[in-house]
Amino acid sequence: MATKSATNNTVKTTIQTAASGKSSPAPKKTPRTLAGDLRPVDDATRKSLLSHYEAAIKLVHANKFDKAHEAFTKLLPDAPADIAPSIRMYVNTCEAEIAKGAAKFSNTEERYDYAISLLNQGHYEDAREHFEEILKQNRNADYAFYGMALLAAMTCDSPRCIEHLAEAIRLNSQNRLQARNDSDFESVADDPSFTELLYPES
Repeated sequence: MATKSATNNTVKTTIQTAASGKSSPAPKKTPRTLAGDLRPVDDATRKSLLSHYEAAIKLVHANKFDKAHEAFTKLLPDAPADIAPSIRMYVNTCEAEIAKGAAKFSNTEERYDYAISLLNQGHYEDAREHFEEILKQNRNADYAFYGMALLAAMTCDSPRCIEHLAEAIRLNSQNRLQARNDSDFESVADDPSFTELLYPES
């Protein structure tokens, strides 16, 4: 329970504050988003960022994806919250286009090696497209059928695996020996048809 003296002091302090026309300043609040605090960007910095942003977009339109990717990557760390998502989108676009440009092959063997690398990374549909492209160019490409057999085995499609492997072996009997020691066929190893294909003399 407050004493009379304490009450009088409180009233006196309130009167003095009102008479002076001053009030205690409210604490400043920083605007927040779901991502956290917003960092204010001064007008000059924003103008510079926008200028570089527009220049990077022009590089995209000119199909200069390497340079555009470098420019957007430099912009991203200091990008304002309203521009950052767009910059990230352009970064992804540039990376996709750069990857397309890198995937050019002088022969089908190079395409096969690339398809196998995609297969090992788990990009099954992309790998399938390259195997099929090889077969469009050469229906006797036994290694492409072997790749398709690997793809089917890795996706647990036993019937297709055996079908493609049988064709690979028909075109090149060395594929039978290779398949016997290939651990990627483990998922179909218990299939009697697979065993019969690899060991027909048994």
